[in-house]
Formats: sequence, structure tokens, C-alpha cells
Amino acid sequence: MSVYVGPSLYPFGRMIMCHMVADSLEELHTMADRIGIRRQWFQDTRHPHYDISKGKRQLAILAGAMETDERGILEVSMTSRERKWLAELLAAQTTEAA
Repeated sequence: MSVYVGPSLYPFGRMIMCHMVADSLEELHTMADRIGIRRQWFQDTRHPHYDISKGKRQLAILAGAMETDERGILEVSMTSRERKWLAELLAAQTTEAA
């Protein structure tokens, strides 16, 4: 399963939250079900994810989720079109630097 959790950074009331993303929506929802996250908390925005508490983050890691930084979270949640755009941008920057 390719599920990723970011660092715990975002205050929400008395809790500190982080993002949980996955390579597919099926994997993301499966992990959410496994650690007791309600589907109503799914954020189907441009970058689908769940915001989870530090406690749920630990449960996700114990269930096989991989820890990553915010850059890793963004890379996983990017659409294929955005990945292509980023690859082209990085290639152009590399060519300019040479």
C-alpha cells in the first residue's frame, strides 16, 4: 500500500494535524477505514487528502503508511498533468544551468 503521512504541522483547535495522501483513492480510503477516519473528512479538492491528528498519524504508520515531508506529500498528490509540467520545468532549468 502506498499511503503517505506528512509531518504534524497544522493546528486545529487543540489538535495538531497533518496530511495523509496515497497513490490512489482506493488506497487512501482503505487506510482511512483501517485507522478509523470517517469518509466525511475526505477533502476532495485539487489534491485529495485527509487531515489527520497526530494520534491517527501514528496509527497510519503502524498500519504501513510511510512518513514523508511536505514536498513528498505534494508530489504524491499532484495530478499526472502537474507531474509532467514539473518534470518539464526541472528539465528546462537543468538545461539553462549547463
